[in-house]
Amino acid sequence: MTQQTRHAPNRLERRKAHTRSALVRAAQTFIAAGKPNVPILEITQAADVGMGSFYNHFDSREQLFQAAVEDALDRYGGLLDELTVGLDDPAHVFAQSFRLTGRLHRRQPELSKVLLSTGLVLAGSDKGLAPRARRDIEDGVRAGRFSVRDPELAMVTVAGAALCLGQLLHEQPERDDATATDQVTEDVLRMLGLPPEQAHEICERPLPHLDSDRP
Repeated sequence: MTQQTRHAPNRLERRKAHTRSALVRAAQTFIAAGKPNVPILEITQAADVGMGSFYNHFDSREQLFQAAVEDALDRYGGLLDELTVGLDDPAHVFAQSFRLTGRLHRRQPELSKVLLSTGLVLAGSDKGLAPRARRDIEDGVRAGRFSVRDPELAMVTVAGAALCLGQLLHEQPERDDATATDQVTEDVLRMLGLPPEQAHEICERPLPHLDSDRP
């Protein structure tokens, strides 16, 4: 009896975590589909959970959608950390993150559309690509790799380029995403002060594989 009592909360916590995750993933699907006003009942049906379970985790649809965006940003931020580990040149780290982000739009379209739904709020977020790009720009300035007068303004420019590139790749499926992304990355690196030949060389380097079925 004591053994069962000790393990019961663990099972309960796992069930609660599973329910919350199901709601978040369902919300991400609706965000990606451009349905921000979907009824809560439809969200719970898509998540295959009861209506009452929704209010055990969220006070409103807006709160759920905010959690869904933050979850997407956290997941993608973690993926970037994983795929840039071991790189010590901030210019290379920045370029690799930007190049991988551009490729994300075709390889993980639902996650991409959730991220794009944040708009320019992405530039000021403390999650996902923004804080990592800001860190890499500042590291690049300190290392003498980048030359920018105002890192925050540079970050706004970078965020705008990333968002517009993603939108373009969704609107023009015939455009080669890798070529377009590397060209934009090279231009951004030059904007940050990297010499043209170095910017081109960095964008020619091989990338780690961005699996389409990553979580």
